[in-house]
Amino acid sequence: MTQTMRQFKNGLVDQNPTLVLLLGMCPTLAVSTSLTNAVGMGLAATAVLICSNVVISALRKLIPDKIRIAAFVVVIAGFVTAVDYLLQAFAPALSDSLGMFIPLIVVNCIILARAEAFASKNGVVRSAIDGLAMGMGFTMALIFVAAVRELLSAGTLFEFTILPDAFPKIDIMGQPPGGFIVLGVVIAVMQAVRNRSKAKNAAGL
Repeated sequence: MTQTMRQFKNGLVDQNPTLVLLLGMCPTLAVSTSLTNAVGMGLAATAVLICSNVVISALRKLIPDKIRIAAFVVVIAGFVTAVDYLLQAFAPALSDSLGMFIPLIVVNCIILARAEAFASKNGVVRSAIDGLAMGMGFTMALIFVAAVRELLSAGTLFEFTILPDAFPKIDIMGQPPGGFIVLGVVIAVMQAVRNRSKAKNAAGL
């Protein structure tokens, strides 16, 4: 397996930031009430991850160690502000729906963790790939949770009706307790998949 493929596998499965490392729980639970919100948040976070990783990697030898965290936050905040303004200009409805959770990307532990653990120690290209892989993993987790919650609570996906009106809606799935339940189930499924994969590898299959 090439290094690039290994990075994508880490981001999507082995080190999925939400389903394995359990990072970014707040936005995952808050915006996963609909697929539209989930995709919007995932793409916004991915854009910030890629751009901040690239800049931090490029400047890693110039940033004094004592102020590196503060410098990382400044870089991340700059890109979050740009993404926030772009959403307000080109997708105002999505921007209004996501509300404060776009500015709060600044303190999203996934982004700061990748800056500290990866971008500050690796080259620009590898850091960009890491940002894309981790962003895809975060987006995938959001989509899984949001698809279940929106379908069961409203009978829709991307606001298109999927389930007939006769199908009973489960209102709790659109509320915070439903988010915890669905996220827990998705995490359990991911762990089962990873454990099965490890067992196969150990058996040499």
